[in-house]
Amino acid sequence: MNIAKKAWTYLVIVFVALVAAVNYELFVFPNQFAPSGINGICTMIQYVTHISVGYLSLLINIPLAIWCYVEVSKPVALRSMVYVVTFSLGLLIFDHVDLSAFSYATDNGTSKILGPLVAGIIMGYVYSILVKASAYTGGTDFISAIIHKRHPDKAFFSLSFIINTVIAIVSYFVYDYQVEPVILCILYSFMSTTVGDKLMKSGREAICFEIITDYPEELSQEIIEKLHHTTTLVPAKGMYTGHETNMLICVVNKNQATALAAICRSYPNTFAVMDPVREVMGNFRNVDSHGEEVKQVLDAGDGQTTM
Repeated sequence: MNIAKKAWTYLVIVFVALVAAVNYELFVFPNQFAPSGINGICTMIQYVTHISVGYLSLLINIPLAIWCYVEVSKPVALRSMVYVVTFSLGLLIFDHVDLSAFSYATDNGTSKILGPLVAGIIMGYVYSILVKASAYTGGTDFISAIIHKRHPDKAFFSLSFIINTVIAIVSYFVYDYQVEPVILCILYSFMSTTVGDKLMKSGREAICFEIITDYPEELSQEIIEKLHHTTTLVPAKGMYTGHETNMLICVVNKNQATALAAICRSYPNTFAVMDPVREVMGNFRNVDSHGEEVKQVLDAGDGQTTM
């Protein structure tokens, strides 16, 4: 089972790498702007020298992957290298394929923002899948992982921000002193980050209920039987009446919020406060609306990435 899961994970990495390569060919290169990260630098070099991003990406990422292999994680470096090689080979192959019928670009500049918007959404999807597979897109991800390994107490979002800012500024000079490529770079970076962050967190979000009730045993048992989650009992006291009562703390999946609210309404003298939880870690079951545990389809290797 583990071998099959690992094989499936590598196939998914290859697939999203090809998706990223097609994304560049259809929406990035035709609109003449530099995307975020090291590939943004490679894209500008390609624009000036006509050397394919495929070659440049390999040239930059192979030594970084080896460095990451030695210092950070062998499985993560290998998976990331599978992505980088597939992405680069995909670009080199698509360079000889006429995709103009499917690419998006406008000669007069109208609706030019649609290209970077779509490109950013697609790359956000790619990022989210790679994180679940414990892989990197290369470039700044490798650098951030290496620095994080040496200095785990520091955050390195500023590194990507600085690099992307420099890319956006340099693109003004590369693309014939135009402001538009700068704006498109910022738009692409914003969309890819926003979509990727949203998709990565969607599977780890939950709902926390704080339930005040006189029936803690009965309510807890019903939650366990119907929702397959347990509760934590905390003795409580109503300060207005001085009435001794109970508070149950229960964290459930987002799709179970309605069911838990219905359970609470079935008990008299019971009310609940509901708060969204951005991320749940530790021993928490991710179950669907039927109470079945949602299995992880991708193998996470020896640990999650630090993206």
